[in-house]
Amino acid sequence: MVRKYKSIIRKIENQIEGVYTLTIEPLSGRFRFAPGQFLHLSIDSDYDGVSQWPESRCFSIQTSPDSSDSLKITYSGKGAYTRLMSDTLQEGSEVWVKMPYGELFEQEHSKENTVFISGGTGITPFLSLFTDSSFAEYTSPVLYAGFRTESLNLYEDELQQAKAINPKLSLNLVYENTSGILNIEKIFNNTSKDSSFFISGPPVMIKVFRQYLIENKVADNNILTDDWE
Repeated sequence: MVRKYKSIIRKIENQIEGVYTLTIEPLSGRFRFAPGQFLHLSIDSDYDGVSQWPESRCFSIQTSPDSSDSLKITYSGKGAYTRLMSDTLQEGSEVWVKMPYGELFEQEHSKENTVFISGGTGITPFLSLFTDSSFAEYTSPVLYAGFRTESLNLYEDELQQAKAINPKLSLNLVYENTSGILNIEKIFNNTSKDSSFFISGPPVMIKVFRQYLIENKVADNNILTDDWE
């Protein structure tokens, strides 16, 4: 059930210029969501919680439901709304969160040799699964994550937590400035067309990778994408 939560920005991390990670806590109750879901965030602190929902932006939840007393989102301040967030939000700012939305990992899929492909901050919905206790149910999962530079990989702690939950997780981290971009042909040649493929990242990447998999006889229901934007 979708609910509105009046919330507070508990922490703002800005390790890389223009990239922000927010830790958000509800002012009452607990966030309720499943791995892979997303939320609407509004920075309109004057909203009354009842009238028409104000301007907002969608973000993937990168933390697991196991820690639902708070959650994290990561964003890049490129668009008009995210730039406004960067300029106005401070630790202690009150915001509104409307959630949960989406069913990325609720869809039927194979948990054997599952392939996760992400570009940039597209890794965040995967992290909400990887750091959840249910991730132990996956057999030999594989992650291919692409970043422009190594400094943009802000997720080492979560990936180490994922390895602790599921030691069979295979990590393949690709940095564009040293190794080029993710190559869907190479990924496909190292996997099985019967695997479930989860893809999250820039819309162009999702479109190109999905088309390649379809052309190589991967069943449509084995290609699951996080493309709500």
